[in-house]
Amino acid sequence: MKSDAEYGGAARALLDRDEVEGVLSGAFYSPAEAVEPPRSGSRPKQPRPDHYKVICISMYTGDLERLDGMIDELKGMGITKANRSALIRHALSQVDLSKVPRGL
Repeated sequence: MKSDAEYGGAARALLDRDEVEGVLSGAFYSPAEAVEPPRSGSRPKQPRPDHYKVICISMYTGDLERLDGMIDELKGMGITKANRSALIRHALSQVDLSKVPRGL
């Protein structure tokens, strides 16, 4: 079995000190926002769509069950693209603000 010193000598023989220091100082020790490592097999970065945003909202479990039941009903009626977002968007288009209770 080789000692740590023997492995260190092999590494020094393989790696050029200036090259290693250049890589470390230029990439590893640079601020994170300045350096983005390339991802192997990744696609070029596409601009983000600006016609919608992904959000997070909280809902009571009972309301979610009701919403999911409505989605199942719509799918049973042949509206195969029904989903939570689509149904909430439709409901928003039907809201009459003058009928919303004050204690909402």
